[in-house]
Amino acid sequence: MDSKGTMKSDLLELKNLGNTSVNWLHAIGIHSYADLENSGAVDAYVKVKSRGFRVSKVLLYALQGALLDTHWNDLDGKLKDDLLMNAETRIQSFQKTGT
Repeated sequence: MDSKGTMKSDLLELKNLGNTSVNWLHAIGIHSYADLENSGAVDAYVKVKSRGFRVSKVLLYALQGALLDTHWNDLDGKLKDDLLMNAETRIQSFQKTGT
């Protein structure tokens, strides 16, 4: 914790992630780069979205970019399409099963 009593996180050191996105990640149990890497960008995005946070696909790209140490806007278009397709499939599955 820092002097203000807030939890410090190595997530804030990653590209594309700021206080709000890190707080969303903390809300779903992701507190470190290793946690994000284990979850993967798609699952993390789906979990954040399923918690009712109003997020756009840019968060999905930002999470992947954070894992790759790349600005989200520099991700390959095909990778972005694949991420979005996988996320939409996962969201549909999540809505049907709750997992």
